[in-house]
Amino acid sequence: MPFLSDLAFETSIAARSLADYVAGGGLRLGVTGLSRAGKTVFLTALIHNLANNGKLPVFRVSAEGRLARATLDPQPDLHVPRFAYEEHLVALTGGVEGAEKRRWPSSTRNISELRVTLEFERQTGWRKGPRSLALDIVDYPGEWLLDLPLLTKDYAQWSRETLEASAAAARAPLAADWRGFLASLDPAAPFVEETSQKAAALFTAYLRAARGEKYALSTLPPGRFLMPGDLEGSPALTFAPLTIVEGAEIPDGSLAAMMRRRYEAYKAVVVKPFFRDHFARLDRQIVLVDALSALNSGPAAVRDLETAMTDVLTAFRAGRSSLLGQIFRPRIDKILFAATKADHLHHTSHDRLEAILRHLVARAINRAEAQGSDIDVIALAAVRATREASVKHGGGTLDAIVGVPLDGERVNGDLFDGKAEAAIFPGDLPADPRAVFRGDALAVPDGEGDYRFVRFRPPAAQLNARGEFAPLPHIRLDRALEFLLGDRLA
Repeated sequence: MPFLSDLAFETSIAARSLADYVAGGGLRLGVTGLSRAGKTVFLTALIHNLANNGKLPVFRVSAEGRLARATLDPQPDLHVPRFAYEEHLVALTGGVEGAEKRRWPSSTRNISELRVTLEFERQTGWRKGPRSLALDIVDYPGEWLLDLPLLTKDYAQWSRETLEASAAAARAPLAADWRGFLASLDPAAPFVEETSQKAAALFTAYLRAARGEKYALSTLPPGRFLMPGDLEGSPALTFAPLTIVEGAEIPDGSLAAMMRRRYEAYKAVVVKPFFRDHFARLDRQIVLVDALSALNSGPAAVRDLETAMTDVLTAFRAGRSSLLGQIFRPRIDKILFAATKADHLHHTSHDRLEAILRHLVARAINRAEAQGSDIDVIALAAVRATREASVKHGGGTLDAIVGVPLDGERVNGDLFDGKAEAAIFPGDLPADPRAVFRGDALAVPDGEGDYRFVRFRPPAAQLNARGEFAPLPHIRLDRALEFLLGDRLA
């Protein structure tokens, strides 16, 4: 679908924003995060709790009994895929096949949307009484945000920056095959399609290796190389950086000329439409962060995650909304950074996990707060897969978590089959968040890839009085909802 011209785009946004502002009934919430951060789980749990009267004590409209009901309604953007809520709920619970079939749902690989209409009783303001809020939730891969800075870079600049990053100690071994092939290429040589395809394939393999669980690196644009969707194999994804001397001429018909053309096409066909048709229309945003995976992989991954979070927030049109601001250029006025998988830690380390995330996003927060946005940082688990226990060990007592480790997880040499419960001592996060940049945090992989933070299966779902699956337990999902929506439901 062709995207709107700048003037038409601003006009359409203005009309839509004015209608929503006058009616007071619309809010667009963006849900994003880098790979494996738990976007799909978060959104499924959020909808299920709202629609099924989940236990949300910090979410005031629910705790005060003012939330009458939440219903799923047709979404406004007919060209955007619907978020597969029902399918993901079946994955989490096992559905009719039973609890033994429960699993974590598949990851976000494309943009999707869902509308939840909240009917509630308004307590404040001049419009007290029954009201409704149309909550349009937009789920999209965080990797796409890291593409937005490409709009300000030409091909030569992007090539130089990408090559420089790939030479870093944490990345160089992963980029060796691609860089070795690159060294054999002459950018000024005539274009050959097979050469372009091989360069793109080796470059993509490097990006995938860097994103893998062992290394967990984050700043890996272009994002669609890792999540191509229906663009897989297209010329728009068949390019790679080349060694281009600054200021050098790029001859017509050369390999560099075609790579540059495809890079510019990627920006025009992929990046700009996403920004204009989806991202620029958001009102609120939650960014889910898998900080534990970065901690598992060591200081290089942590520093890379810090860079990624700064780049992510740079992409936001942050700032406090006003009538004129909403009409002419909407801004994201609330941004929540959430460290996911808090259930992998004992609650005594949750404050430390929040402190680590706050340190990771400090530069980004300072920028957004200076523009007037409200920012918060929390540790949460949208679905809590563990419970806490005290375990006697060596004459003392340790704080442990108990759950069913995923099939293939290994702890202290023990291999789990995904069926039996185990008590795990996850260790304590460092009191000083700066320690994770120095490498003296506890969670680091050993030589065999044995990780301190174990992955668990979803908990077995319980049935409510109506014979339906009750909302799964969570950690601070209600606090996230209150920050993101509470002011619109007061």
